[in-house]
Amino acid sequence: MADRLMLLPSANPARIRLVRVPRDLAPAEAYRLVTGLIAGLESVGGTGGRPEPQGDGQVPVDEVVDALEDRGFENLDLILGPSLD
Repeated sequence: MADRLMLLPSANPARIRLVRVPRDLAPAEAYRLVTGLIAGLESVGGTGGRPEPQGDGQVPVDEVVDALEDRGFENLDLILGPSLD
């Protein structure tokens, strides 16, 4: 079975991430899990639960990746190519 990958987009190209989804998660389940995880981190302000503003209202990418890895996702290297439009 081919690996299932998920692209986590961002308006800031430096924040875009590509992760491998655990084999036991269906696509819709993986989407809901990631959405809930990011929302949960946003609700506590990121930075390990300490409310420290990021200036841009975003949770640090490292915290998102760490939380995903704790749930079986794997962060993959990504080379962002030129725009197709």
